[in-house]
Amino acid sequence: MAAVTSGSTTRTRATVLRNAPATRPYAQSRPLSVEEIELDAPGPGEVLVAIKAAGLCHSDLSVINGDRPRPLPMALGHEAAGIVEELGEGVRDLEVGDHVVMVFMPSCGHCVPCAEGRPALCEPGAAANGAGTLLGGAIRLRSHGQPMFHHVGVSAFAGHAVVSRASLVRIDKDIAFEHAALFGCAVLTGVGAVVNTSGLKAGQSVAIVGLGGVGLAALLGARAAGASIIVAADLMPEKLALARELGATHTVDPRDEAAMEHIRTTTRGGVDVAVELAGSVPALEFAYRITRRGGTTVTGGLANPASRVSIQQVSLVAEERTLKGSYIGSCIPSRDIPRYIEMFRRGILPVDRLMSGTGPLEAINEALDELEAGRVIRYVFVP
Repeated sequence: MAAVTSGSTTRTRATVLRNAPATRPYAQSRPLSVEEIELDAPGPGEVLVAIKAAGLCHSDLSVINGDRPRPLPMALGHEAAGIVEELGEGVRDLEVGDHVVMVFMPSCGHCVPCAEGRPALCEPGAAANGAGTLLGGAIRLRSHGQPMFHHVGVSAFAGHAVVSRASLVRIDKDIAFEHAALFGCAVLTGVGAVVNTSGLKAGQSVAIVGLGGVGLAALLGARAAGASIIVAADLMPEKLALARELGATHTVDPRDEAAMEHIRTTTRGGVDVAVELAGSVPALEFAYRITRRGGTTVTGGLANPASRVSIQQVSLVAEERTLKGSYIGSCIPSRDIPRYIEMFRRGILPVDRLMSGTGPLEAINEALDELEAGRVIRYVFVP
């Protein structure tokens, strides 16, 4: 649907959350509504983008179920690709018509983490995301004249979005939008957790715990990095079967009492690297326990802030273990998105295998139930 512009305001459809947490099933409670809203024109350093594809992620669900509280009302969506339609003052390195991937953590380029080459930890970016604004502090969304908050600077379940230039990475035009969208979250977070955060080396063993879109992207990253043994762990047989198709050498259900011993026996004491991407305490504890002495456990799943994990403290010392967090896969988006897209183009990262289907924004509440139940990996909306 084309946007309707009047003066400096653009009217477009967006998917709005007004109350959270919502009750399940979402097909009945319908926490999200597709509404016509107003978009202010892009300000300095901002860009108007026509959204062409947006993926549904557990991070969206965590706002709806209350695990990640955000200011409301909010226009949701954070994993997307689209076309540049209008440039704000000062944006000189993009052109109208460029294809872009949206990134849910804008980076200012000046704070200490950014100066250290760690844009995923950008301090102004994190503050803006928590406040529901764009990087510069502005709110460009309105409903009946009242401000509406941005979802991590993107708000991509919409026909159009105004975002900071720092939230965009330009891509080649030969990549289908529904595939390109996945690089903004699932691929960055999953592949990056393996390649960047864990530092997995060719020939090492790895376990991926939690096989959603991010977890399966991590599995693809482990295979591309040359892991000798790839253990995939999940509660759902269907996901374990898909993991085997995508390159897992071993699959386990963590509830199986023999799972840990099986992994330790197979890997001669535990995996070199375990990556937890389920966002749950039991999953992280399982990942830690199957990591070998001297190994590295990475967690990239966003659990409820009230969650607490219990580990044996002495093992960190006596076994020289490493436990690391990973946000957006410790990526530098402007560097890593083009790299990962090139790997996709060459067949090294077949991220198209992660797609469960496409559909209109109006199907989003039903899709939330499918995601909650684990029946979809990545459902992509085509506004």
